[in-house]
Amino acid sequence: MIDNILLAPYYLILKLRHFMYDHGIRKSVKADVPTVCIGNITVGGTGKTPHTELAIRTLLSMKEAEGKNVAVLSRGYRRESKGFQQVMEDSTAAFAGDEPLQIKRKYPQVTVAVDARRVEGCSFLCHPDRLKASRKHRKCKNRNFPAADIIILDDAFQHRALKPDINILLIDCGRPVSQDHLIPLGRLRDLRSRTSAADVVIITKCPSFMDEKEKSGWIRSLGIRDFDTRTRTGKNSNGKTQTVLFSTIRYCESIPVFPDVDSRYLYAKRAILFSGIANDTPLRSYLAGLYTVVRHIRFGDHHKFTASDIRTLESAARNEPTAMLATTEKDSQRLRDIGKIPETLRKRMFQVPIEAVFLTDEENVIFRNLLKNLL
Repeated sequence: MIDNILLAPYYLILKLRHFMYDHGIRKSVKADVPTVCIGNITVGGTGKTPHTELAIRTLLSMKEAEGKNVAVLSRGYRRESKGFQQVMEDSTAAFAGDEPLQIKRKYPQVTVAVDARRVEGCSFLCHPDRLKASRKHRKCKNRNFPAADIIILDDAFQHRALKPDINILLIDCGRPVSQDHLIPLGRLRDLRSRTSAADVVIITKCPSFMDEKEKSGWIRSLGIRDFDTRTRTGKNSNGKTQTVLFSTIRYCESIPVFPDVDSRYLYAKRAILFSGIANDTPLRSYLAGLYTVVRHIRFGDHHKFTASDIRTLESAARNEPTAMLATTEKDSQRLRDIGKIPETLRKRMFQVPIEAVFLTDEENVIFRNLLKNLL
């Protein structure tokens, strides 16, 4: 109710926009191949990139997907390039955005592209000849890619002009949308009621174990009734069938940021953590179980590292000569854009990869079957 009153203009604009799409006044179109949207209604931090990678891993592991070309389309947040661009392994984070570049480097067999205009981006991915015939091909740096057979849409839940085959909404376990408010009073960038538009809701960043009582509390908060714990489905207030799954973040073994690393630092007892992501508290907690975290340097989300930042890291490293330097996967993409990082830092820098995984095998099978039905 507070959103309706204190943020009335913003609230009404969102209501009007969704009304126009819901009643056909503004058109939503489907791509020519199956599409899976992974998004949220909050500002950052729900785990879109790890869940996009989860969808990629799941598809690539399927026999039904053999010979299929999987593509990912993202906006490419804070990139400097314009229009439709294919992301290559040797692209820079400035050109592609840190998240698309991370995905491409982890899954080089997948076509990764960025385009703020998702309908057009999907058209180009489905029909590469359309890109070559378009005037926009002149600004596209890498134009050769196979036609996509399935497209994963990273962060497109608000992009109503494109209608995905499966709409997956991510909600942070620590930030229930039922208790949140529109920005700037809260962290919602869309209406709470938009949760009912999702085909699949994934509660992310859960503890590694949740009993059915805890899960049932989440089901009730989403307004879902007649929930079947076997199929993980129920009906929302609009009568739509929704699947609700629960996932957690798993930290993987640290890997070098640069090839000239000294692997002995991986076995140090002390660590310096630096990051530029929305919330690095879970990473600090993880590292604290392995090292004594002697310094924690925070930068803004998607921070573009500068020479001054490198000097800050140099100073911290000099004060802790035996400590390893730990950062995130996303930050490591942006670090590689910096031309000159002293060898004394390069040899001590490690990134900590993460994976999104479902809490139970049953949930993993349900998610796998949802994707299999698209092929």
